[in-house]
Amino acid sequence: MVLAALALHLMGRRIWCSCGSPSLWSWDIWSLHNSQHVLDPYTFTHVLHGALYYAVLWLLLGSRWPPLRALLAVMVEVGWEVGENTNAVIEAYRESTISLNYYGDSITNSVGDVIAFALGYTGAMRLPAWVSALTFLAVEAALLLTIRDSLLLNVVMLLHPVAAIKTWQMGG
Repeated sequence: MVLAALALHLMGRRIWCSCGSPSLWSWDIWSLHNSQHVLDPYTFTHVLHGALYYAVLWLLLGSRWPPLRALLAVMVEVGWEVGENTNAVIEAYRESTISLNYYGDSITNSVGDVIAFALGYTGAMRLPAWVSALTFLAVEAALLLTIRDSLLLNVVMLLHPVAAIKTWQMGG
């Protein structure tokens, strides 16, 4: 994570929100504060990353090598945090999704996202699979109802934008 924070710093990412506010969270996905504080609504998608990575790695590697699976998952998540803050991915988000004011994560937000991922991974590791699956669906539904976005919609809109979805997300 330290190397990722350094990489993000070298990419020009701020340590904290430029607003100077000491707030730990921002719940308004439409504001410039989104992705700039420790927590925001998208933090929950990183918890889902953890559960999803755990499930995929368990399916690929079975119950063998738990430390290797955890290390691979952390590497993928940290790689995503660096990758999503490249100019190309930021522009893709701004063009394809409802993240019109997205200019990249602060370093603090990226660290918070990795911690959220770790909580999701640990939860999936300790809970029965059906509990993880129901929790995943509940979080997706809660995000859809509250911010009109979710992990699955984010992936769909990045890979194959759908105008009708974007219109709905923007309140239309």
